[in-house]
Amino acid sequence: MLKLVLPKGSLERATMDLFEAADLKIVRGSDREYRGAIDDPRIASVAILRPQEIPTYIEEGFFDLGVTGEDWIAETDSKVVAVTALEYSKQTDLPVKIVLAVPREAGITDPGQIKPDSRISTEFPNLTKAYFERLGIPVRIFLSYGATEAKVPEIVDAIVDLTETGSTLRRHGMEIIDVLLESRTQLIAHPAAFEIPEKRQAIEELTILLRGAIDARGRVLVKLNIDAAHLDHIVELLPAMRAPTVSALAEEGFFAVETIVPKKTINVLIPKLKASGAEDIVELPITKIVP
Repeated sequence: MLKLVLPKGSLERATMDLFEAADLKIVRGSDREYRGAIDDPRIASVAILRPQEIPTYIEEGFFDLGVTGEDWIAETDSKVVAVTALEYSKQTDLPVKIVLAVPREAGITDPGQIKPDSRISTEFPNLTKAYFERLGIPVRIFLSYGATEAKVPEIVDAIVDLTETGSTLRRHGMEIIDVLLESRTQLIAHPAAFEIPEKRQAIEELTILLRGAIDARGRVLVKLNIDAAHLDHIVELLPAMRAPTVSALAEEGFFAVETIVPKKTINVLIPKLKASGAEDIVELPITKIVP
Protein backbone atom coordinates (compact mmCIF):
# COMPACT_ATOMS: atom_id res chain seq x y z
CA MET A 1 0.00 0.00 0.00
CA LEU A 2 2.62 2.56 1.11
CA LYS A 3 5.83 3.33 -0.75
CA LEU A 4 8.40 4.04 1.96
CA VAL A 5 11.78 5.78 1.64
CA LEU A 6 14.42 5.81 4.38
CA PRO A 7 17.69 7.75 4.75
CA LYS A 8 21.05 6.38 3.70
CA GLY A 9 24.21 7.55 5.44
CA SER A 10 24.70 8.69 9.03
CA LEU A 11 21.10 7.96 10.09
CA GLU A 12 20.86 4.67 8.23
CA ARG A 13 21.82 2.25 11.01
CA ALA A 14 19.80 4.05 13.67
CA THR A 15 16.77 4.09 11.36
CA MET A 16 17.05 0.37 10.66
CA ASP A 17 17.32 -0.32 14.39
CA LEU A 18 14.27 1.82 15.12
CA PHE A 19 12.12 0.05 12.52
CA GLU A 20 13.24 -3.33 13.83
CA ALA A 21 12.32 -2.31 17.39
CA ALA A 22 8.91 -1.31 16.04
CA ASP A 23 8.50 -4.83 14.55
CA LEU A 24 9.01 -3.42 11.06
CA LYS A 25 12.32 -5.10 10.26
CA ILE A 26 13.80 -4.12 6.91
CA VAL A 27 15.22 -7.02 4.92
CA ARG A 28 17.72 -6.41 2.10
CA GLY A 29 20.49 -8.35 0.42
CA SER A 30 23.30 -6.26 1.92
CA ASP A 31 23.94 -2.93 3.58
CA ARG A 32 24.73 -1.51 0.14
CA GLU A 33 21.33 -2.34 -1.32
CA TYR A 34 19.07 0.60 -2.18
CA ARG A 35 15.95 -1.55 -2.02
CA GLY A 36 14.45 -3.49 0.84
CA ALA A 37 11.25 -5.08 2.07
CA ILE A 38 9.19 -5.15 5.25
CA ASP A 39 6.92 -8.10 5.95
CA ASP A 40 3.88 -5.93 6.59
CA PRO A 41 0.77 -5.59 4.38
CA ARG A 42 0.77 -1.81 4.87
CA ILE A 43 4.16 -1.37 3.19
CA ALA A 44 4.44 -2.11 -0.52
CA SER A 45 8.09 -1.14 -1.06
CA VAL A 46 11.15 0.28 0.69
CA ALA A 47 13.86 2.46 -0.83
CA ILE A 48 17.01 3.74 0.89
CA LEU A 49 18.20 7.07 -0.51
CA ARG A 50 20.14 10.17 0.53
CA PRO A 51 18.16 12.21 3.09
CA GLN A 52 18.80 15.37 1.04
CA GLU A 53 16.64 13.96 -1.77
CA ILE A 54 13.81 12.50 0.28
CA PRO A 55 11.67 15.65 0.87
CA THR A 56 11.57 16.45 -2.86
CA TYR A 57 10.70 12.87 -3.81
CA ILE A 58 7.93 12.80 -1.20
CA GLU A 59 6.55 16.13 -2.43
CA GLU A 60 6.56 14.85 -6.02
CA GLY A 61 4.65 11.72 -4.96
CA PHE A 62 7.31 9.17 -5.84
CA PHE A 63 6.89 7.90 -2.26
CA ASP A 64 4.03 8.08 0.22
CA LEU A 65 6.05 8.12 3.43
CA GLY A 66 9.64 8.81 4.38
CA VAL A 67 12.16 9.69 7.06
CA THR A 68 14.45 12.71 6.77
CA GLY A 69 15.64 15.72 8.73
CA GLU A 70 13.86 19.04 9.21
CA ASP A 71 17.01 20.63 7.83
CA TRP A 72 16.50 19.03 4.41
CA ILE A 73 12.79 19.84 4.40
CA ALA A 74 13.71 23.49 4.98
CA GLU A 75 16.62 23.48 2.52
CA THR A 76 14.48 22.07 -0.30
CA ASP A 77 11.38 24.04 0.75
CA SER A 78 9.35 20.89 0.15
CA LYS A 79 5.60 20.86 0.74
CA VAL A 80 5.11 17.69 2.77
CA VAL A 81 3.09 16.60 5.80
CA ALA A 82 5.17 16.39 8.98
CA VAL A 83 3.58 13.34 10.63
CA THR A 84 5.72 13.16 13.77
CA ALA A 85 9.21 13.87 15.04
CA LEU A 86 11.33 10.77 15.59
CA GLU A 87 13.70 11.58 18.43
CA TYR A 88 16.61 9.29 17.73
CA SER A 89 20.10 9.57 16.33
CA LYS A 90 23.46 7.83 16.52
CA GLN A 91 24.66 9.89 19.51
CA THR A 92 21.94 11.85 21.24
CA ASP A 93 18.20 12.47 21.18
CA LEU A 94 18.76 16.23 21.18
CA PRO A 95 18.10 18.07 17.92
CA VAL A 96 21.03 18.69 15.61
CA LYS A 97 21.75 22.29 14.67
CA ILE A 98 22.67 24.15 11.53
CA VAL A 99 25.16 26.74 12.75
CA LEU A 100 27.29 29.60 11.50
CA ALA A 101 30.90 29.06 12.57
CA VAL A 102 34.04 31.15 12.08
CA PRO A 103 37.74 30.59 12.78
CA ARG A 104 38.56 31.33 16.42
CA GLU A 105 41.40 33.66 15.45
CA ALA A 106 39.01 35.83 13.37
CA GLY A 107 37.70 37.39 16.59
CA ILE A 108 34.12 37.47 15.27
CA THR A 109 31.48 37.02 17.96
CA ASP A 110 28.34 38.20 16.17
CA PRO A 111 27.00 37.37 12.67
CA GLY A 112 26.63 41.07 11.97
CA GLN A 113 30.43 41.29 11.99
CA ILE A 114 30.71 39.09 8.89
CA LYS A 115 32.19 41.28 6.15
CA PRO A 116 30.40 41.79 2.82
CA ASP A 117 31.57 39.39 0.08
CA SER A 118 32.85 36.89 2.65
CA ARG A 119 33.13 33.33 1.34
CA ILE A 120 30.79 30.83 3.03
CA SER A 121 31.04 27.06 2.57
CA THR A 122 27.93 24.97 3.25
CA GLU A 123 25.84 21.95 2.31
CA PHE A 124 22.76 24.17 2.75
CA PRO A 125 23.04 26.91 0.11
CA ASN A 126 19.37 27.89 0.12
CA LEU A 127 19.14 28.23 3.92
CA THR A 128 22.44 30.10 3.95
CA LYS A 129 21.40 32.49 1.19
CA ALA A 130 18.11 33.30 2.96
CA TYR A 131 19.90 33.77 6.28
CA PHE A 132 22.40 36.31 4.98
CA GLU A 133 19.71 38.09 3.00
CA ARG A 134 17.84 38.61 6.27
CA LEU A 135 21.04 40.01 7.77
CA GLY A 136 21.50 42.28 4.76
CA ILE A 137 25.05 41.01 4.18
CA PRO A 138 26.02 40.00 0.62
CA VAL A 139 28.21 36.89 0.68
CA ARG A 140 29.63 34.35 -1.76
CA ILE A 141 28.27 30.86 -1.12
CA PHE A 142 30.25 27.75 -2.06
CA LEU A 143 28.51 24.38 -2.06
CA SER A 144 30.31 21.83 0.15
CA TYR A 145 30.21 18.07 -0.29
CA GLY A 146 31.50 17.28 3.19
CA ALA A 147 34.38 18.13 5.55
CA THR A 148 33.14 21.70 5.45
CA GLU A 149 35.31 22.82 8.37
CA ALA A 150 38.47 21.78 6.47
CA LYS A 151 37.95 24.56 3.94
CA VAL A 152 38.67 27.34 6.48
CA PRO A 153 40.60 29.61 6.19
CA GLU A 154 42.38 28.82 2.92
CA ILE A 155 39.25 28.57 0.75
CA VAL A 156 36.44 30.25 2.72
CA ASP A 157 36.03 32.68 5.61
CA ALA A 158 33.18 30.95 7.48
CA ILE A 159 30.93 27.92 7.27
CA VAL A 160 27.30 26.99 7.79
CA ASP A 161 27.34 23.40 8.95
CA LEU A 162 25.39 20.71 10.75
CA THR A 163 26.48 19.71 14.26
CA GLU A 164 25.17 17.69 17.20
CA THR A 165 27.52 18.85 19.95
CA GLY A 166 29.89 21.31 18.26
CA SER A 167 32.92 19.28 19.40
CA THR A 168 34.23 18.61 15.88
CA LEU A 169 34.06 22.28 15.00
CA ARG A 170 35.88 23.24 18.19
CA ARG A 171 38.62 20.69 17.50
CA HIS A 172 39.19 22.41 14.17
CA GLY A 173 39.51 25.83 15.76
CA MET A 174 36.01 27.02 14.91
CA GLU A 175 33.60 29.03 17.06
CA ILE A 176 29.82 28.87 16.65
CA ILE A 177 28.36 32.38 16.54
CA ASP A 178 24.74 31.67 15.56
CA VAL A 179 22.18 28.89 15.09
CA LEU A 180 20.18 29.01 11.86
CA LEU A 181 17.96 26.02 12.56
CA GLU A 182 17.38 23.20 15.03
CA SER A 183 16.51 19.98 13.26
CA ARG A 184 14.97 16.70 14.36
CA THR A 185 14.38 13.65 12.25
CA GLN A 186 10.85 13.67 10.88
CA LEU A 187 8.41 11.11 9.53
CA ILE A 188 6.90 12.88 6.51
CA ALA A 189 4.11 12.04 4.06
CA HIS A 190 3.01 13.04 0.60
CA PRO A 191 0.04 15.42 1.11
CA ALA A 192 -2.25 13.62 -1.36
CA ALA A 193 -1.44 10.20 0.14
CA PHE A 194 -2.21 11.53 3.61
CA GLU A 195 -5.71 12.47 2.44
CA ILE A 196 -6.55 8.95 1.22
CA PRO A 197 -8.35 7.27 4.17
CA GLU A 198 -6.73 3.84 3.75
CA LYS A 199 -3.23 5.26 3.42
CA ARG A 200 -3.74 7.73 6.26
CA GLN A 201 -4.88 4.90 8.55
CA ALA A 202 -1.80 2.86 7.59
CA ILE A 203 0.47 5.86 8.25
CA GLU A 204 -1.13 6.46 11.65
CA GLU A 205 -0.78 2.79 12.60
CA LEU A 206 2.90 2.76 11.63
CA THR A 207 3.38 5.99 13.60
CA ILE A 208 2.01 4.30 16.72
CA LEU A 209 4.56 1.50 16.37
CA LEU A 210 7.51 3.84 15.76
CA ARG A 211 6.57 6.21 18.56
CA GLY A 212 6.01 3.26 20.89
CA ALA A 213 9.51 1.96 20.17
CA ILE A 214 11.05 5.40 20.75
CA ASP A 215 9.13 5.99 23.98
CA ALA A 216 10.29 2.62 25.33
CA ARG A 217 13.97 3.47 24.91
CA GLY A 218 15.80 3.96 28.16
CA ARG A 219 13.01 2.42 30.25
CA VAL A 220 12.56 -0.94 31.95
CA LEU A 221 9.74 -2.80 33.67
CA VAL A 222 10.27 -3.51 37.37
CA LYS A 223 8.25 -6.18 39.16
CA LEU A 224 8.45 -7.07 42.85
CA ASN A 225 6.58 -8.61 45.78
CA ILE A 226 5.96 -6.78 49.05
CA ASP A 227 4.05 -7.34 52.28
CA ALA A 228 1.15 -5.09 53.24
CA ALA A 229 3.11 -3.31 55.98
CA HIS A 230 5.63 -1.89 53.50
CA LEU A 231 3.35 -1.44 50.48
CA ASP A 232 2.68 2.31 50.84
CA HIS A 233 6.38 3.12 51.23
CA ILE A 234 7.32 1.01 48.19
CA VAL A 235 4.67 2.74 46.06
CA GLU A 236 6.09 6.13 47.11
CA LEU A 237 9.57 5.06 45.98
CA LEU A 238 8.47 3.93 42.55
CA PRO A 239 8.12 6.40 39.68
CA ALA A 240 5.39 5.55 37.19
CA MET A 241 3.74 6.85 34.04
CA ARG A 242 0.51 7.11 36.07
CA ALA A 243 0.72 4.89 39.13
CA PRO A 244 2.29 1.49 39.86
CA THR A 245 0.10 -1.56 39.28
CA VAL A 246 -0.64 -3.31 42.58
CA SER A 247 -2.22 -6.77 42.71
CA ALA A 248 -3.03 -8.96 45.69
CA LEU A 249 -1.15 -12.29 45.79
CA ALA A 250 -2.70 -15.63 46.68
CA GLU A 251 -0.71 -15.47 49.92
CA GLU A 252 -2.70 -13.20 52.22
CA GLY A 253 -1.02 -9.94 53.17
CA PHE A 254 1.32 -9.83 50.16
CA PHE A 255 1.12 -7.84 46.93
CA ALA A 256 2.74 -7.84 43.51
CA VAL A 257 3.83 -4.40 42.27
CA GLU A 258 5.01 -3.44 38.79
CA THR A 259 5.85 -0.20 37.02
CA ILE A 260 7.97 1.30 34.24
CA VAL A 261 11.01 3.28 35.34
CA PRO A 262 13.93 5.04 33.63
CA LYS A 263 16.80 2.63 33.02
CA LYS A 264 19.33 5.22 34.24
CA THR A 265 17.79 5.17 37.76
CA ILE A 266 17.54 1.41 38.20
CA ASN A 267 21.00 0.97 39.76
CA VAL A 268 19.99 3.27 42.63
CA LEU A 269 16.35 2.17 42.81
CA ILE A 270 16.81 -1.60 43.26
CA PRO A 271 18.93 -1.33 46.46
CA LYS A 272 16.37 1.12 47.90
CA LEU A 273 13.53 -1.27 47.10
CA LYS A 274 15.39 -4.17 48.69
CA ALA A 275 16.17 -2.14 51.81
CA SER A 276 12.49 -1.21 52.06
CA GLY A 277 11.34 -4.81 52.19
CA ALA A 278 10.81 -5.67 48.51
CA GLU A 279 11.34 -9.30 47.50
CA ASP A 280 11.62 -11.17 44.18
CA ILE A 281 12.63 -8.01 42.29
CA VAL A 282 12.69 -8.53 38.51
CA GLU A 283 13.91 -6.05 35.89
CA LEU A 284 12.64 -6.65 32.35
CA PRO A 285 13.37 -4.87 29.06
CA ILE A 286 10.46 -3.32 27.16
CA THR A 287 10.21 -2.72 23.43
CA LYS A 288 7.18 -0.44 23.11
CA ILE A 289 5.12 1.99 25.15
CA VAL A 290 1.81 3.02 23.60
CA PRO A 291 -0.16 5.48 25.76
